[in-house]
Amino acid sequence: MFHVLCCMTMFKVLKKSKKSKARLSILTTTHGDIRGPFFMPIATKGAVKNLNSAELKELGAQIILANTYHLFLAPGDQLVKKIGGLHRFMDWSGPILTDSGGFQVFSLANLRKVTETGVTFADPQSGKKYLLTPEISIKIQQNFGVDIAMAFDDVIGYPASKTKVKEAMVKTTRWAKRCKESSKLKAQNSKLFGIIQGGIYQDLRRQSAKEITALDFDGYAIGGVAVGEPREKMKEILNWVVPYLPENKPRYLMGLGKPEEIVAAVKQGIDMFDCVIPTREARHGRLYLWQENKKKQPTTYNLQPTNFYHTINITNAKYRTDLSPINDTNLKQYSKAYLHHLFKTNEPLGMRLATLNNLEFYLTLMQQIRDSIKKGIL
Repeated sequence: MFHVLCCMTMFKVLKKSKKSKARLSILTTTHGDIRGPFFMPIATKGAVKNLNSAELKELGAQIILANTYHLFLAPGDQLVKKIGGLHRFMDWSGPILTDSGGFQVFSLANLRKVTETGVTFADPQSGKKYLLTPEISIKIQQNFGVDIAMAFDDVIGYPASKTKVKEAMVKTTRWAKRCKESSKLKAQNSKLFGIIQGGIYQDLRRQSAKEITALDFDGYAIGGVAVGEPREKMKEILNWVVPYLPENKPRYLMGLGKPEEIVAAVKQGIDMFDCVIPTREARHGRLYLWQENKKKQPTTYNLQPTNFYHTINITNAKYRTDLSPINDTNLKQYSKAYLHHLFKTNEPLGMRLATLNNLEFYLTLMQQIRDSIKKGIL
């Protein structure tokens, strides 16, 4: 089995658009093939909030993203390894990607200290101190048995001086080398992706792209576009970075985005996405819905969100007596009035139904994007 997997093409571009830089692709992993472009629902602590693994499969999720930092704190990578890995622990048979923990320790602000060795941080709950280094991050992800692991990077927020951004970028390259040198991921048929940083500075982004791609990772992520930078900078950053990324490796835009941002990034050549938007906004009663007649006619995709979708806040009073279905697919048996009632009475089912709606929207959007590339209209 090992020999067969090693000889397989890990990533293949199936078709390139003639209208944009969009591309159809297939990413082969031990736990199945993933058709791109694709979206990864967030399973931070080993669970997509309010849903189980069977429901995710039914929605059409091909791969999920779990969080190294949170799963390291609880239940711990040794326990997950003992039970047979994260797939078995959470009863998910498909591929799993784990982020490195870099973003989470960045977000701890006053509870962390960054050195060349790594990041020392205090658990906000217990106060216990931990050290996370490139080597430790990779070891944790190996213990989880994931399909794709991310290199440990030095994340810096926005705004930040160019000097600070460059320091973090250079450290990210040094840490990336240490991740690759310490990794035993290939022995378990897992992939290791490098992360490109550089903030909003063109020369730093290009330098980072050159340095990280020179290390020959299995794939490349563009980081630092979801930590406070103006969202309108995304297109510019992708224009700077994408030309430096190999055609034969997957390209991953981390942490973004809104539906129209995903469409725009696909047009610029991005294959992989993750974002908390569909699940987080569901918990606050915000639903993503197709504009009428646009679901089956994705030719109108562009940067204006009102052209193919809209959002509603189901807690608004006008939905109290709205007997129209939540959507016309997986929740057509429930009315908006019912969902309004669930949120107003704090029934947990409300958040579950809203999550099912939003993830169905996002995963259908990705299918429609793939179909549009295949038909030559995106």
